[in-house]
Amino acid sequence: MRATKRNRRRIRTIHTPPGVDLDRLAERVRYVGSPEHKDYPSFAGPPGLRSDATPCPHEIKDPEVICEWLRAAIRCGATGEPWEGDFPRYVWYKLGNVVYVGRLVNRGLGTYKGYELEEDEWPENIDEFYGGT
Repeated sequence: MRATKRNRRRIRTIHTPPGVDLDRLAERVRYVGSPEHKDYPSFAGPPGLRSDATPCPHEIKDPEVICEWLRAAIRCGATGEPWEGDFPRYVWYKLGNVVYVGRLVNRGLGTYKGYELEEDEWPENIDEFYGGT
């Protein structure tokens, strides 16, 4: 179950600063996941699902596949501010009718966790990067 929605909607805008080499950046990032979004043992550690966290779907278990999603999102420019060091705090990946957000967890190493978003949390222009699916 998710926590009560905030009174004001968080606005997340897809934006990449000029001069960023997205292909090079994509090669530097890594998906590490988070036990806070797991209700089963996983590569991220023992389950520690927070009561307000979106649980990871059980069918998504391979960290290499998720890392490729993260890298694909960066390569297409679906990145968002603020940038922390060399890395965007947010990265969005759309798969069919589902949008996942990657959240930077270590700005020195470029590691991310991720979770599924509710449709009203999607960046407004996400379809420009992934087509209107």
